[in-house]
Amino acid sequence: MKKLCVLMLILLSVNSFAQVKEPVDPKKQQADQSAWQNLNQDINFHFVDSDFSLSKHNVPDAKDIHKQWNVTAWRGETINTQLALWTQYSKFNNSTITLSATDLKSNNHSIANNHIQFTPIAFVISDDPSQLKSGCGINVILDSTLVADRITNTSTITFQSHEVRPLWLSIAIPQDTKPGTYSGQLLVTIKSTVETKKISLPYTLEITNQTLQQPKDWDFHLDLWQNPYSSARYYELEAFSTAHLDKIRPHMQRLADAGQKNITTTLIYDPWNSQTYDKYDAMIRWVKRKDGTWRYDYTLFDKWVEYMHSIGVHDYINCYSMIPWNLSFYYFDESTQKREVLKAKPGEQAYEDHWYPFLKDFAAHLKKKGWFGKTTIAMDERPMKDMQEATRIIKKADPNFQISLAGYYHPELSDDIIDYAIPFYDTMAPEILASRKAKGYKTTAYTCCNEIYPNTFTSSGYYEPIYLMVNTLQRGFDGYLRWAFDCWNANPNMDSRFGTWPGGDTYLIYPENETSIRFEKLREGIQTVEKINALRTQLSKEGKTEQLNKLETELQKFSNKNINRDLIPMQVKSLKNLLNSL
Repeated sequence: MKKLCVLMLILLSVNSFAQVKEPVDPKKQQADQSAWQNLNQDINFHFVDSDFSLSKHNVPDAKDIHKQWNVTAWRGETINTQLALWTQYSKFNNSTITLSATDLKSNNHSIANNHIQFTPIAFVISDDPSQLKSGCGINVILDSTLVADRITNTSTITFQSHEVRPLWLSIAIPQDTKPGTYSGQLLVTIKSTVETKKISLPYTLEITNQTLQQPKDWDFHLDLWQNPYSSARYYELEAFSTAHLDKIRPHMQRLADAGQKNITTTLIYDPWNSQTYDKYDAMIRWVKRKDGTWRYDYTLFDKWVEYMHSIGVHDYINCYSMIPWNLSFYYFDESTQKREVLKAKPGEQAYEDHWYPFLKDFAAHLKKKGWFGKTTIAMDERPMKDMQEATRIIKKADPNFQISLAGYYHPELSDDIIDYAIPFYDTMAPEILASRKAKGYKTTAYTCCNEIYPNTFTSSGYYEPIYLMVNTLQRGFDGYLRWAFDCWNANPNMDSRFGTWPGGDTYLIYPENETSIRFEKLREGIQTVEKINALRTQLSKEGKTEQLNKLETELQKFSNKNINRDLIPMQVKSLKNLLNSL
């Protein structure tokens, strides 16, 4: 037991004093040096509400700087904001800053500081796709830039003069918190070779008597695709080994705590034609016997599903894909004793001969496990004709098999797809949406590389993820899908770019369970949707028609048509202020 305690202390020590590495700023020479000379404070430590990332070497814009933070919040809500620290004095070069926070207190009540995260934000390399019509298949060289996105787990970081250090404050308010006004202090200790300086910044929270449900009870249908093969490669661990699953449990728990509903599984090898740094492998082993019959090994599939269930993700099991982008199907052949590949497309007999016996066997396995009713055969962005042929084979194997699709809206497919995600700018007829809701089907919107804004790239505006989540409610949809939660590149902590897509397109969190501003804002948007739904129910029950109409009017501003990117922050702030006033 003593050895365990010592080990835990060592781990905590390493975490508290971790070295944060950052890339060189490609725009350092373009910084406005005159602004630094005009500073009149020894150390500048303020709340900063910026629409986009702060610059590492430019003084924050005066309009974004706030000396106070007085915020209203619900019990059970997680609230967050950004701060920054900067100085022009070289005596603070190579100093060490240490961050801490006091308890929040209100008369005889308090919120302990273990509910408060106050940590540095690290810069990563991104790009600027803002002048493009689409971020897919980028064939031009984009301007490289640094963006503040990676929220570190450390409380200490090196500090330099003429550099801006963004900081992140997040407060998870317990559901049993007593309503009232709470006050607290954020503390910074700066230790240089010359002096040690301590500064503090007060702030207040107004906790209402409203309570937000726990994430497991949220109705919002969140589907962020997981890639366990990426983390296995990054950590140099065998995929699905105990060491691997233990290592990624914290970041999968973070996903569950955002209300994730879907488990991403792969039926075949490389369903997306190597579009990620790490190819998805098959979670099911296909073996062709010498007599031409098939057997299927579900060991890894079962292990992954049971693991995600243990974390709290259990509404849907999405199985990709019957129609891979390269139409290549790999299997082990006992006759040749090697892996073979079949190339076949929907409509060909070879395609049906390959899939039909598997689907029959898979259905039986799922029923034995008790998972059949929550499992879908999932596909994305496939031609309608191919989808119809795949659907025919699926229903032939078992009429009760369920299907999901992330792709353009086709009315002809709507009745067959229980979990349908359509592009953000696509539309679905109200009567079709109503019909789907009546059947208990899920309809969501998704963004990918195509939508320059609003989106969740590292170059995206900080309020855009919130706008996206609220838009799904404005349209009457059930939630949101994005194709990559954790498809890391070779060096995700330094450079968020990969392939021919905008930076950050392939992942929303960083290794070692470090989150991002993008992911936290996405979660904030989901909370906003849950608050709107709770208020809708409450105001209707209380007969407060005027307030309800006011809420609905504000909600209608979050359309997917004619979006003015510059107005997104103002729209989000206006909505949040309204929610906290009702």
